[in-house]
Amino acid sequence: MPELPEVETMRRGLLPALGACIERVEFPDIPYRPIQMTPPRAAFIARTVGQRISAIDRIAKRVLVRLDNTDCIVMQPKMAGLTLVADPPSPQHVRLILHLSGAACDRILYWDRRGLGTVHLWSAEECEVFLGPSVLGPDALVIQANEFAARLRGLRRPIKPTLLDQRLVAGVGNLYASEILHRSRVHPAELCCDLSVQRWKTIHQSMREILLTAIENEGSTLSDGTYRNAINGEGSYQNHHQVYGRADQPCNRCGKAIIVRTVQAQRSTFHCPRCQKLRA
Repeated sequence: MPELPEVETMRRGLLPALGACIERVEFPDIPYRPIQMTPPRAAFIARTVGQRISAIDRIAKRVLVRLDNTDCIVMQPKMAGLTLVADPPSPQHVRLILHLSGAACDRILYWDRRGLGTVHLWSAEECEVFLGPSVLGPDALVIQANEFAARLRGLRRPIKPTLLDQRLVAGVGNLYASEILHRSRVHPAELCCDLSVQRWKTIHQSMREILLTAIENEGSTLSDGTYRNAINGEGSYQNHHQVYGRADQPCNRCGKAIIVRTVQAQRSTFHCPRCQKLRA
């Protein structure tokens, strides 16, 4: 589930590790499916132990721990992964521990209950190959309104799944796409090519406002409780959701229609049929 706001919260939560030296790398033995991790453990240890953490960044839905030797530890939480500096939700799902010295925290953990996330140690060149503009579009918080419209407006595709295409705009996921379209009063099945420039500007503004507000609230912790911030606390943006997860409940905006759940591209979509009418 972690999307841009949750991953940006994770990144900020790791900032106490800036300047730390990696003293030891631990791969806990656990009885669950291993996550995808490269390179092999011996090479991972050889390239990281003794290195200092020079920066902690985010690219799309990934946290990047940059090292002095220009290598980068790239953690992609996917459905249920977390990056932590405090005790994890459960010890049996910790996949990686970086033991640190010389900073405000003494460790970074990668925890993953479902084992779907990934951890890679990539060189600067590999980061460019796997995370560069040939793979990912501009970040949703960086892209300007004109470029946003230009990249999406000509597509003959429904807007909701298009917003999830990381090659076009990076960072928006299923939850926030539904919220963005509700605020913009755009039906999730409308074709991108049928939307005016002004409506694209409205969508862009809604996207920025919702993502920034969600970051201020440290993301959304849903009913399964999986997502946590770096100190194992809950986010609070779930209390501001207008449509996501609210099927069969009244719309908070109009107070008259009932939120509808549909499926698009095998993903749940939520919208208000009164506020978000499908235009012919």
